[in-house]
Amino acid sequence: MDATKYIWSDGKLVPWSEAKVHVLTHSLHYGSAVFEGIRAYQCSDGSSAVFRLKDHAQRLINSGKIIRMEIPYTAEQLSEAIVETLKANGMHDAYIRPLSFVGYGEMGVYPGNNPVQTIIAAWSWGAYLGAEALEKGIRVKTSSFARSHVNTSMSKAKAAGNYINSILAKIEAKEDGYDEAIMLDTNGFVSEATGENVFIVRNGIIKTTPWTSILGGITRDSIMTLARDLGYTVEEQQFTRDEFYIADEAFFTGTAAELTPIRELDRRQIGAGHAGPVTKHLQQEFFKIVKGENPKYAAWLAHYSV
Repeated sequence: MDATKYIWSDGKLVPWSEAKVHVLTHSLHYGSAVFEGIRAYQCSDGSSAVFRLKDHAQRLINSGKIIRMEIPYTAEQLSEAIVETLKANGMHDAYIRPLSFVGYGEMGVYPGNNPVQTIIAAWSWGAYLGAEALEKGIRVKTSSFARSHVNTSMSKAKAAGNYINSILAKIEAKEDGYDEAIMLDTNGFVSEATGENVFIVRNGIIKTTPWTSILGGITRDSIMTLARDLGYTVEEQQFTRDEFYIADEAFFTGTAAELTPIRELDRRQIGAGHAGPVTKHLQQEFFKIVKGENPKYAAWLAHYSV
């Protein structure tokens, strides 16, 4: 990770190297934090824009509410702080990480009156799963770790503590020679990956896991809207991994992953073994949107000047 000049911390811009917390910070011990991943893109006209900024800011607020953390900022204030951070760092393209967490104070599971702190960092980050992956696709395995049941952890909160499951699945996949893992839900249906939502394409129909055991991805929602606008049939329906094996195409969506094709699952080639025509079409149109080349989706872009 390349350091930038400043990190926004509770209303102030502080030098990157000085953005620190105490080692007894509550969230460091118990995972009591919520976060977002957001991208800013340099548009074709030379301007810059944050993709679905208000939606991400609101999801951070919602995640805090779910885990009983009252974030002391509104979605509008967070959006303004994100743009302020980008401008201060002179960034046209960036990956942005807002994080709200229970800070230093009482120790123990109960957070008590510990302060809720918020930071915003931004840095340059290319294709999360590799630049070649956007064309060639990636190799994926079904993890031995199931996605947590909806009543054991709050799956609709993008909470730091939830990600220990993803960490274990990702380590397992990488050590077994794969790029990424998918997790099944506790009923055996395909849920999501370690940080991405999952889509398959079969007989011209695009299918994705419904809003059951998954985090409601903002990129997922964008791709579903885009696909329907392009005339594709999109179904939110549970599916099994053996249906995944015989899909014509498959891909992941996520802020970091953007739209990454899957060429193989559990040593079974998916479709032609690279990005298929539907995947390529959606990729092309998605990148037009984030670069400001499709005015139909202008409301998804929050423009700013560096």
